[in-house]
Amino acid sequence: MLHQASSFLRPLSSDSSTTIATLCSKGNFREAFNRFGFNIFTNTSLFTPFIKSFASTQSLPSTKQLHCLLVVSGFSSDKFICNHLMTLYSKFGAFPSAVALYERMTKKHYMSSNILINGYVREGDLVNARKVFDEMSERKVATWNAMIAGLIQYDCNEEGLRLFREMHELGFSPDEFTLGSVFSGCAGLRSVFIGQQVHGYAVKYGIELDSIVSSSLAHMYMRNGKLQDGQNVIRSMPVRTLVAWNTLISGYAQEGCPEAVLCEYKKMKVLGYRPDQITFVSVLSSCSDLAIRGQGQQIHAEAIKIGASSVVAVVSSLISMYSKCGCLEDAAKAFSERGDEDEVMWSSMISAYGFHGQGGEAIKLFNTMVEETEMEINEVTFLNLLYACSHSGLKDKGIELFDMMVEQYGFKPSLRHYTCVVDLLGRAGDLDQAEAKIRSMPIKPDTVIWKTLLSACSIHKNAETAQRAFEEILKIDPNDSSCYVLLANVHASGKRWRDVSEVRKSMRDKNVKKEPGVSWFEHKGEVYRFKMGDRSQPQSKEIYSYLKEMTLEMKLKGYKPDTASVLHDMDDEEKESDLVQHSEKLAVAFALMILPEGVPIRIIKNLRVCGDCHVAFKYISLIKNREITLRDGSRFHHFVKGKCSCGDYW
Repeated sequence: MLHQASSFLRPLSSDSSTTIATLCSKGNFREAFNRFGFNIFTNTSLFTPFIKSFASTQSLPSTKQLHCLLVVSGFSSDKFICNHLMTLYSKFGAFPSAVALYERMTKKHYMSSNILINGYVREGDLVNARKVFDEMSERKVATWNAMIAGLIQYDCNEEGLRLFREMHELGFSPDEFTLGSVFSGCAGLRSVFIGQQVHGYAVKYGIELDSIVSSSLAHMYMRNGKLQDGQNVIRSMPVRTLVAWNTLISGYAQEGCPEAVLCEYKKMKVLGYRPDQITFVSVLSSCSDLAIRGQGQQIHAEAIKIGASSVVAVVSSLISMYSKCGCLEDAAKAFSERGDEDEVMWSSMISAYGFHGQGGEAIKLFNTMVEETEMEINEVTFLNLLYACSHSGLKDKGIELFDMMVEQYGFKPSLRHYTCVVDLLGRAGDLDQAEAKIRSMPIKPDTVIWKTLLSACSIHKNAETAQRAFEEILKIDPNDSSCYVLLANVHASGKRWRDVSEVRKSMRDKNVKKEPGVSWFEHKGEVYRFKMGDRSQPQSKEIYSYLKEMTLEMKLKGYKPDTASVLHDMDDEEKESDLVQHSEKLAVAFALMILPEGVPIRIIKNLRVCGDCHVAFKYISLIKNREITLRDGSRFHHFVKGKCSCGDYW
């Protein structure tokens, strides 16, 4: 691009710099150099448009040619030009060249040091960034900002806040960028007390209404569970930015308020703000939590319109959303249309297969990831694989993967990994081995792992092991209602009604409340919810009548109500009446009543589906020739033509 300077001497006009800038902006670098080559050697400022234009082209070879020209011209020691070159090298991925240039500078300017600190931070090298910082004889606020921001970016929050305190003690006045980083550090430390002190500091300096400060302050409050305080900060902003909207939306998402996320998202669009990839990640995760496929599809379409649908974080969110809405094919399609490769995205797809009971596909995808990509395999990948194996009856393969994780990859298993192994063994009926695994693992067990064993005892009707697991849970959390229900299930399956009564009496004495079962489905943007014995729907009379007729039709096909699912000692007729009132049955009956013939039905339930409803859904899918997808508190069940995708392994 750059050649030897023209041998013809041209006079320097007053607008030479403007002309060079115009030519460079159009990509005519050679013409600019040929016309003003000699003048460049006598006027340093004429290098500026070349440097700026090279920054826009992101051409490392051209930058190196320009550097050579500067050396020839004798301007290579000019601090202004050196700073620009260091910035270009750092920006174009040639940071070692920036470091070499800095080290050759006879007198280090604070701007040069700032550029180097920022470069080291981008490289993740905080040690050398701090070394440059400590060796500086002169520092400006921007220098402190770069170092504080770098530390907090890499979760060195305490050190970042200590540096902020030192900055204040030395008499430097923080600006909006300083406080933005400091509030992020307070959020990372979950320290609302320090955050409130810095909030007062911002008010004192009169910058609390700055958009950067306000957004970071709101994020700090919301990260610490202070939703109302975060809302108040954002509402007080003179002009609400997209960053502020994203802070509000992600705050609601992190606090488990998906309805509020979607509400704020609608307000944001009505007011004319254009969502970005950060917005879509939060909003899609809320669609996942609510399992509302229709709205998720609309948001997917909006992401496509602005070109965010191939962004790694958005693709991972799409995979999760479609998977949790029961649309595994759509999740796989989103994965196949990905742009950049990322291990999180692959792990999300492996998780989706596992959640839908397709352990074989999950393992196949893992093998492809290992053999055909250079992505890093991490502990999360193995966790998703173990989960997939436990929900597909692949006990031996799961144990093999666990051993591979420890022996071949050198990962230390977490409690969640051990929980998956206990689930693998428990579901397969190896209850003694599962209990031994819990008692021998080097990590203190929690209620989840003991409930995993207790759930397996319910499947295999093992009262002795169930009682031991139950007692261990009570030591950790005496008010865990689910463990009482699981133990009652074990006793009810063996018709030990006295034991069931004792469990229920214990719940009453301790005022332990059972979480009510709730099922719902979405139709035309509206969500219909049902509880056990629900009669709040205007069509309740028709729903129960429809269920009665459908139950008779199911019995003609061989359906026998699983009365063992009822935790009360009553006659069979009363038990059958009780089973009919389960929330998932009410939901599927209403869905059959209002959905057009042949349209798949997708039901969500907050708790694990009972054995009777699982059997009933098989018959309903056969009799009504309807695909039914049920997502319960554990996994997905796809009912088609009288069969379930779980293969009754649940």
